[in-house]
Amino acid sequence: MAGFHHVEVWVANLDEARAEWGWLLRQLGFTLASEWPEGQSWAAGGAYLTLTTSPNLTGSAHDRRSPGVNHLAFKGGPADRVDAIMADAQAHGWVPLYQERYPHAGGAGHYAGWLENSAGCKAEIVADQS
Repeated sequence: MAGFHHVEVWVANLDEARAEWGWLLRQLGFTLASEWPEGQSWAAGGAYLTLTTSPNLTGSAHDRRSPGVNHLAFKGGPADRVDAIMADAQAHGWVPLYQERYPHAGGAGHYAGWLENSAGCKAEIVADQS
């Protein structure tokens, strides 16, 4: 019974979130499960990620350095798939992080890339362990 049912990310700019997160989630094998004027949900592996606006937002940017969620880590598949996502990310609103240490910024045995979007959200794309 362990595992996530869903994660909800509140966004200030839904159009940017749809473009940036939508591209990344499609690359990772998520499918658009539902969409409504204030948001959308993407499903994979029996769980889903919701991007939504809210009238209760207190700011317009996410600060991953404040208490709360720092980043979301996703299974990225084989290392060459992670490389392809990282190579194409900037064209879709994501900025690569820790490039000087890519792909082992998380340690010698951890193959991953880190990205930050225009709202300040960070995503980690983790390659399958061989």
